[in-house]
Amino acid sequence: MAAVASCGSASTGSAVATASKSNVTSFQRRGPRASGTNDSGPRLVSIAGTRPSVRNGQLLVSTGLPALDQLLGGGLAIGTVLLIEEDKYNIYSPLLFKCFLAEGIVNGHTLLVASAKEDPANILQELPAPLLDDNSKKEFDEDVYNHKTPESNIKMKIAWRYQLLPKMEIGPVSSRFGHYYDASKRIPQELIEASNWHGFFLPEKVSSTLKVEPCSLTPGYIKLLQFIQNIISEEGFDGSNPQKKQRNVLRIGIQNLGSPLWGDDICCAENVSNSHSLTKFLYVLRGLLRTSLSACIITMPTHLIQNKAIIARVTNLSDIVIGLESFIGSERETNTLYKDYHGLIHIRQIPRLNNLICDESDVKDLAFKLKRKLFTIEVREFLCFSLQS
Repeated sequence: MAAVASCGSASTGSAVATASKSNVTSFQRRGPRASGTNDSGPRLVSIAGTRPSVRNGQLLVSTGLPALDQLLGGGLAIGTVLLIEEDKYNIYSPLLFKCFLAEGIVNGHTLLVASAKEDPANILQELPAPLLDDNSKKEFDEDVYNHKTPESNIKMKIAWRYQLLPKMEIGPVSSRFGHYYDASKRIPQELIEASNWHGFFLPEKVSSTLKVEPCSLTPGYIKLLQFIQNIISEEGFDGSNPQKKQRNVLRIGIQNLGSPLWGDDICCAENVSNSHSLTKFLYVLRGLLRTSLSACIITMPTHLIQNKAIIARVTNLSDIVIGLESFIGSERETNTLYKDYHGLIHIRQIPRLNNLICDESDVKDLAFKLKRKLFTIEVREFLCFSLQS
């Protein structure tokens, strides 16, 4: 018995010594590996420019405005629709639309830009330039004050935001969630050329002589839904065709939806024969988003829609609804209480994802202002001052 015990202890000791030399523990997990494809447990998708929500576990993408991400509970959830009610003169809503697209280019996401007014290629050329991180700014300051070699003088003459870009840009520029953008500058052309984007320009897709039956989708809406469905299916965002490279997100941007340019007449009269065309489009669109790795932002001139029932249905078919109210042309433009702001932002609807209640912010008095470079959202402080006085 003693011999057997000593033999067993010797074999065990040699096994431990061998395991310690190879830095591998003797206790191995049985079954498929955690990094394998046969993992039975659900794993969170790891995609550049995304993060899970701490409240409901939903995968989030940034809207391009960190302040707006905070109001929405951390960002825009994958599979949801963000509806932006355009301001009266359509000055500030295009900036939010472009920040959403620029955030996708910075993170290497695929873009789908749809418009009936402007060519998507021209929209991409007008995207704001991303601001660099603090570390990059420190490196730039060091290069400016470093005069030891002639190379440093050459670097000073080159724009600092172009120095940090690689010559062959393939992956995302930054892994940070949410960036700030300089509205006074345009995004580098190198980033646009390296991005993967698809454009839908309505005048090139639909003929003006095509007729449509009453109470059905307009030709523009039908063509756009088919275009979105083809992109989602062909590039594997719905899982039908596995993506060749690393998994990616599709960012969909639709501009001025519901306007007469899309062939819709809801902005022309209160009682129209084709009043359900827009709501049917949103219903089908949300079904496509729910089954794919995609997120959508829509700008809509709701102030032109005369039938309030249509606005209510559009709101119910959207996950998030944000309204922009500009001070231009109103009495508030000359009011001293509003002198530091350019308009108000109204959070009309927040989604209820994986829970029965929504994460609605307690702050209701929100205002925005466009500085020389940044678009900021702040809490209106003048209400407190007026109450105290």
